[in-house]
Amino acid sequence: MNIFKVALNIFLLYILYKFIFGFVIPVYRNAKLMSKKMKEMQDRMQQQEQQSSQFNSHQNAQKQPRQKSEPAGEYIDYEEIK
Repeated sequence: MNIFKVALNIFLLYILYKFIFGFVIPVYRNAKLMSKKMKEMQDRMQQQEQQSSQFNSHQNAQKQPRQKSEPAGEYIDYEEIK
């Protein structure tokens, strides 16, 4: 009877070991890695937005105001011919 308890305990410890090292630890590592990658992507997006806003503000400063041009002609409404 005692040998069965020892065998059962060894088997349960083996199952627990497989569960922890085969599932829990890899899931934890992947979650941590994904969190790190998302943070890096957010940082890159913020840098791109800052560069884009700097570029747009620089371009707006360089633009000269356009002079109003006279319209090319009068707008004629299109009518369908039957």
